[in-house]
Amino acid sequence: MDLNLKDSVVVITGGASGIGRATADQFHAEGARVSVWDLQSPEEESFDFQQVDITSADDVARATEITLSRFGRIDHLVHAAAIGSGKFGFPFDNLSPDDWPRVLEVNIMGMTRVAHAVGPVLRTQQAGTMVFISSVAGQIGSQTDPPYSAAKAANINFAQCLAKDLAPHGVRVNTVCPGMIQTPLNKSVWQAWNDRQSDDRKRSYEDWAGEKIRTVIPLGRWQTPEDIAHTILFLSSDKAAQITGQTINVDGGFVMHW
Repeated sequence: MDLNLKDSVVVITGGASGIGRATADQFHAEGARVSVWDLQSPEEESFDFQQVDITSADDVARATEITLSRFGRIDHLVHAAAIGSGKFGFPFDNLSPDDWPRVLEVNIMGMTRVAHAVGPVLRTQQAGTMVFISSVAGQIGSQTDPPYSAAKAANINFAQCLAKDLAPHGVRVNTVCPGMIQTPLNKSVWQAWNDRQSDDRKRSYEDWAGEKIRTVIPLGRWQTPEDIAHTILFLSSDKAAQITGQTINVDGGFVMHW
């Protein structure tokens, strides 16, 4: 399927690893020109790279200006940068209120800063797409990490606000929610849980995660970063010209809506 993405300019936050990196690779394979914004550089120098802290308005503004100077435009934004609390949040008071601000600053305000920088560019061009990576945790109130879940719910809501604002200007905005993916973030949830267990209750990551896959994912298998990237590319393409303001779950059936 020709997605007509050749020579388009794509900004991917958090594009050095995980879902962001898989998405960068697939856009690159389609012939797009990719600018990765991340704190760390990609292992391979396949992309334009800018070191960006999304909690810094100055960093985000500078990266936007440099991208425009290098490429002349921005056609697509994929916002994948995010963090978890690094702790196991069940029950919720395993965490303290002090565990929340950093997660909210990166996951909510980081998204906000990126949207405020790139959104006006797309509006001026009267064309473009924005895809924000949320999580099924933002829909079900996942108890493993309440700050992360709350922030991901906010991502979905703000993306809908953006979709309504920008639709008259030819800009589409959608959210993709991964389910169970073997990423460092997912493994950190297990580690935080395992660290709290007595020796006789400790489990390997493979055993712990495998049970979750069998019990909560109807398709019974992990999702991969590439699975998420396929959906992101579709939503960024002309094939999705009538899709905006939507929350698309790529989760093996974990969360179902009608």
